[in-house]
Amino acid sequence: MNRIIALLAVTVALALSATGSRAAELVMFERPGCVWCARFNAEIAPIYARTEESQAAPLRRVDLNSPLPADLAGIDPGAFTPTFVVVKEGREIGRIRGYPGDAFFFGLLDRILSSTGSEPARS
Repeated sequence: MNRIIALLAVTVALALSATGSRAAELVMFERPGCVWCARFNAEIAPIYARTEESQAAPLRRVDLNSPLPADLAGIDPGAFTPTFVVVKEGREIGRIRGYPGDAFFFGLLDRILSSTGSEPARS
């Protein structure tokens, strides 16, 4: 029994250290059937993981038809979808309400990330 508790404690410690290592996270609050979410999915989602912004703030999707994850309990998802919230160390740093199109999305995100000190590394 003590081994199981010790193994569980080690597993939790490793999980916490892995999540704490991220400087920031981009949380996308979405709903099925959201037209603007679909536009984001068509225009940005396929490339986001390969961007410098993704290195500074990986994308995390949250379906608003499901309960909010416990670690986002203090974050208001807002009434509109999509809503993008940059979260750092459990706190909201900035948000983009709606999807402004591919021409503006990265500019708005870069402005938020630069205010966190997590700006993307430019090559």
